[in-house]
Amino acid sequence: MNHTYLPPDAPTLIESTRAIGYTLEAAVSDIIDNSISASSTSVDIFFFPIGDPHIAILDDGCGMDSKELETAMRYGSRNPQEKRASNDLGRFGLGLKTASLSQCRSLTVASKKGGQIVARCWDIDYVIKEGDWYVKKLETSEIDSLPHIEKLKEINSGTLVVWQNLDRLKMGELDFDRSMGRKMDEVRSHISLVFHRFITGEPDLKKVRININGRPIVAVDPFLVTRNTQVMSDEKIPIEGAAIVVKPYILPHLSNLSEKEKGAIGGKDGLRKNQGFYIYRNKRLLIGGTWFRMMRQGELSKLARVQVDVPSEMDHLWTLDIKKSTAVPPEVVRIHLQSVIERLAEKSKYTWEFRGKQEIDDSLTHVWTRFKGKEGGHYYGINRNHPLVRIFDEAPPQMRQNLESLLKNVETNLPLNQLYLDLNSDLRIENEITSTAQEVEEVLRGLLDQKNNSTARSELLERLAISDPFVHFPELLEKYRGETNNGHD
Repeated sequence: MNHTYLPPDAPTLIESTRAIGYTLEAAVSDIIDNSISASSTSVDIFFFPIGDPHIAILDDGCGMDSKELETAMRYGSRNPQEKRASNDLGRFGLGLKTASLSQCRSLTVASKKGGQIVARCWDIDYVIKEGDWYVKKLETSEIDSLPHIEKLKEINSGTLVVWQNLDRLKMGELDFDRSMGRKMDEVRSHISLVFHRFITGEPDLKKVRININGRPIVAVDPFLVTRNTQVMSDEKIPIEGAAIVVKPYILPHLSNLSEKEKGAIGGKDGLRKNQGFYIYRNKRLLIGGTWFRMMRQGELSKLARVQVDVPSEMDHLWTLDIKKSTAVPPEVVRIHLQSVIERLAEKSKYTWEFRGKQEIDDSLTHVWTRFKGKEGGHYYGINRNHPLVRIFDEAPPQMRQNLESLLKNVETNLPLNQLYLDLNSDLRIENEITSTAQEVEEVLRGLLDQKNNSTARSELLERLAISDPFVHFPELLEKYRGETNNGHD
């Protein structure tokens, strides 16, 4: 059989791979993956927008010698079918190059091992000029001029990745300094979630400190395990000699979360958009906030989240992409996950309903009453048995008729559509029109003045003791009970 050697055209391919679709935060995360795979305990990210703008990432990992560095700089340096170590977050042997050059035209990697520093550089313009896959070998003087190289010299071993000629980041930006500040915040937010288990540390996971411009990144735990989150039992799904571990959570009710907590775990999209499965590969978050079209994102399930730990041996089953931003579960996993969804949805629904029963306690007399409609659904009416309404029983007929007209008008003109929109948001709904003790006391005194003997007053006070809003002012009720019992008519 005859064959023809057809190597890819270097200038064309290197430019084409820049369009894989990396965001800046995904690209930075890919570099951190390499740092963690190199057993780093510290990763420092530097954003420098002025003068010669650059982004640099320094770690204190094991470092590389000249041969290892050139292997790392080669496109397709690792076969994706190779078995990876449990701390290896790589996959295709492309991340360092494709992630970096998606943001810049010049990628330099300097690494220190055994006291020696070596450096190589992929310069797209140089590749275009030479017309082939030529990587630059930096001399000592060139290495010494690299940004932050002095920090690499100070540590025993590690790797420094430098992005220069940031053409993609400058594209369409009128104020590059300001845009870099905004992008830095987006990277910080992304890393705080994607690597939260490494930043926090776990019993079987080495803790990694990650800084941006000297400021430590604080982990954002999407499950709020340090709060009163409900943790359901783990489930292991054995596949091809390995196991996927599934751990469901039910977040605390919104009323128990601070605004900071809701913002952290809900992000800019809100809690409803962030419910669902969170897929981790070797403890690194790949994708979060999805039910894989196995269930709709609903209000009653928005407190439900599921941690799914996938070992790297199952990469081929999950159709993991180069950016490590998508992962589709195989059919055998989907079957098991479906049963988890059913149990979890019921538990999340109960959390909402249980909260509702707390807010509408049948032992109390509320102003509003919930009724079941004839054709399904529910409607709300003002409680005609509330003491504030019953006080008008002895009023003249015309006054009682006017009161009934007012109550019906209030009931039929509830702004239900706006209430629905407000309740579906992640903002805490609070009625800012609250009754003060002075106002309640004025109403209470007026009601008692209409009773002409102590027995009638005592009966009224007993009814008010289990009625809104008086139930919230027990000291006030006790005060007037004392006056009534002492014969102050």
